[in-house]
Amino acid sequence: MQFGIFDQNDRGALDPATHYEARLRLLEFYDRAGFHRYHVSEHHATPLSTTPATGAWLGAVAQRTTRIRFGPLVYILPLRHPLQVAEEVCLLDQMSGGRFELGIGRGVSPHELGYHGVAADESPAMLEEGLALLLQALTQEEVSFEGRFWQCRRVPVVLRPRQRPHPPLWMPSATVEHAARAARLGAATVCNGPVDRVAGIVARFRADWTRPAPLPPIGLSRALVVAETREEAQAVARRAWRTHAISFLKLWRQHGTTPINARMSEDFAEAEAAGLAFAGTAAEVRDALRRQVRQTGVNYLVARFAFGDQDEAEMLRSAQLFAREIMPALAEDHREAA
Repeated sequence: MQFGIFDQNDRGALDPATHYEARLRLLEFYDRAGFHRYHVSEHHATPLSTTPATGAWLGAVAQRTTRIRFGPLVYILPLRHPLQVAEEVCLLDQMSGGRFELGIGRGVSPHELGYHGVAADESPAMLEEGLALLLQALTQEEVSFEGRFWQCRRVPVVLRPRQRPHPPLWMPSATVEHAARAARLGAATVCNGPVDRVAGIVARFRADWTRPAPLPPIGLSRALVVAETREEAQAVARRAWRTHAISFLKLWRQHGTTPINARMSEDFAEAEAAGLAFAGTAAEVRDALRRQVRQTGVNYLVARFAFGDQDEAEMLRSAQLFAREIMPALAEDHREAA
């Protein structure tokens, strides 16, 4: 069992510069505490992300950490030329000593895509074509490509990644079809949905994985608030979740639409009842996660401690209690089940 962090860097009460420094201090703790990976989302024109320039943010992460692996979950490939993405991947992988992990996707928000002149119905084809060009640019000395969306001829590749042939691939899975695609590509995956849907995604991924053992990470993502008492954890979660949900839903509400493959309410109690988030003591959160790990069959647990208007101390407390009291117990469960 491995453990990771997912961060959307959504806007809270802090000014941006103070926000960034607080998040980087949290990353220093994740690095010391033994978390395996840090994943960050890419979003644009929304308070859901204060780090839309993902590569710039991950450059800071590379400099403030020494052990934890990190990467985007995901780079939205339709928004950038794959040759530019390849250069950024190589730079970050070299800067970090080979700790970069490459998450790619088409972008879940049609509104964010539309702001950049990309039609949502074109984005799946753009993802497929962009990934083909990106992988060529990461593995070849010269690239020529003739596609529908991108073309290039005899482009010299000057910078190569430290990890060969390229950093590990990640593709999130919201459906069993997404899971099958990730498995066929040899990409690790993460799911954030109800337990029954995640269980189906995990089963499909395992069935479609035909490469040599071992399996890559197959992750379950959950928002967590951990405190010494359930009452304190619930109070923080209710307040912070509402701020987070408002940011999450802003563009969808502005356009009169609803999120795709995601369930979001401003009421934390609804998220907890759906099994998408938990707030309580370390023992309560541990037992809830233990049940879901067993029900879904995942081998990777991705925690979201930092969301909404929590202050640094609240987020750090959750991470510290998780690392000290939850992570070792779940790791031992996994060893015993192996």
